[in-house]
Amino acid sequence: MNIHESAENYLEAILILKNEKGLVRSIDIAQHLGFSKPSVSRAMSQFRENGYIIMDKDGWITLTNSGREIAEHIYERHRCLTEWLTALGVSAKTAAADACKIEHDISDETFQKLREHIGNSPK
Repeated sequence: MNIHESAENYLEAILILKNEKGLVRSIDIAQHLGFSKPSVSRAMSQFRENGYIIMDKDGWITLTNSGREIAEHIYERHRCLTEWLTALGVSAKTAAADACKIEHDISDETFQKLREHIGNSPK
């Protein structure tokens, strides 16, 4: 599971939007991330080619098993790091922004030890 940070952000956004709305289109992703529609369309095309998403004829996007695995991995890190930073007294907005930066760079070993330390096991 070795993909670029921007791809992880896209897949995480699809997962979040799917959980919030039930159905996801490229325009939803563009609005959520603040990216242009052409940038998102290009990324979705690459994700289809690489087997991370399926897009139906109406433009609805679904994560494949491999896409969902990556998205859930990143989202778990994001949630855990945000909760931890908030518990330390960091504002919710700053904690979420910092977690988004950290989630991509922290090693699996360090994240696991941090999660064990704060008692936040996977759900």
